[in-house]
Amino acid sequence: MTLDPSRPVLVTGGGGFLGSAVVALLRAKGQAVRTLTRRHYSQLDALGAEQIQGDIADAGVVARAVEGCDAVFHVAAKAGLWGPEHEYRRTNVQGTKNVVDACRAHGVRKLIYTSSPSVIFSGKDLEGVDESIPYPDHYEAAYPRTKAEAEKLVRKANDGALATVVLRPHLIWGPGDNNILPRVFARARARRLFRIGRRNPLIDLTYIDNAASAHILAADRLDVGSAVAGKVYFIAQGQPVPVWDMINRFLDIAHLPPVKRTVPKSLAVALGRAFEVCYGVLRLSGEPRMTRFLAHELSTAHWYNLDAARRDLGYAPHVSIEEGLRRLAASLQQDQTEI
Repeated sequence: MTLDPSRPVLVTGGGGFLGSAVVALLRAKGQAVRTLTRRHYSQLDALGAEQIQGDIADAGVVARAVEGCDAVFHVAAKAGLWGPEHEYRRTNVQGTKNVVDACRAHGVRKLIYTSSPSVIFSGKDLEGVDESIPYPDHYEAAYPRTKAEAEKLVRKANDGALATVVLRPHLIWGPGDNNILPRVFARARARRLFRIGRRNPLIDLTYIDNAASAHILAADRLDVGSAVAGKVYFIAQGQPVPVWDMINRFLDIAHLPPVKRTVPKSLAVALGRAFEVCYGVLRLSGEPRMTRFLAHELSTAHWYNLDAARRDLGYAPHVSIEEGLRRLAASLQQDQTEI
C-alpha cells in the first residue's frame, strides 16, 4: 500500500537535515506534505510544504499537525553529545508519545520513526550485527538512552489499527549537514581534533539521499499487518570505511589538515568522564570537548548487516561514498563562493 497523494503526510522536524530531504523526496513524487517544526523555514515554502510551528512536546500542537494526515514521518529529535537529561526526555520520549497518541486519535495508519543505531551501542565493537542485537543495559549519554525509550514506544504501538516501522540510519552526512561535519570542521580549525587510540576501526555512514530514500521505501511498504509492520531496520551505505581515513577525506575536501595527533583511548575516556562531572556540577553551557560516549564511538567499530532492509524495504544505497564526497565538495565550494 503506497501513500495517498491526495492527503497530506506529516514530517516532524521537516526543517532539519534529514527531515527536509524527506520532504523534498515526497514533494518530488507529488505528495502533499505538512511539517511540524519549531520555526518557519523558507526552503519548505519553496518545496510547497504546509508548515505548522510548535513544540513536539506539546500534545495539542502535535494533535493539530497530525489531524487529517495519511501517514506520519517522525524525524524530529533532540540530538547531541551533551545536555540536561530532562530536555532529551521531553523531546525524544514525550514528543514521541504525543505523536503515537495523535496518530491513534486521528486514525492515522502509518508511522515511520527515525531512530539511531546508538540505541544498541554499548561502547564495544559492533561488526556486521543485525536487528536481533539486544538493547544494552547501560547508556553513557542522554541521547541514545532517550532514543531507545522512544523506539520501544513506537515498536510497542504497532497493532491492528496503527502500523509502525523504525529506521536506524547511521551517521547521516552530505551537503547541508548541520551536525556531524560542522563539529568535525570546527574541532579541526581549533586544533582540537585527535585520533582516539591506535586503531582505525571500520564504521558505516549514510549519505543523506540514501537515508531519505529509505524512509519513502518504508512508507510505501508499511500497512497494518504488512511484513515490515513492527520491525526495525538498520540503514547505512553498506560500505564500511576506516573512521580516521574517512574523517581525513572530509577534512581534505574542506581544505583542512589531516588528523595526526593521537590520544590513548584510556585517557580519552578518563577525560570524558572528568569533563562530564565538571559540566554537570558547574552547570556549564555548551558541550564538553570530550565525553565517554564520544571516546568510545571514535575508537570502536560499528557497521551493520543491511540484509533485512534490502529484503523487506527494497533498500539499496544509490549514492556511493565517492559520489557523495564529490557532491559535498561541490557544495562546500559553492558555499565558499557565496560568502
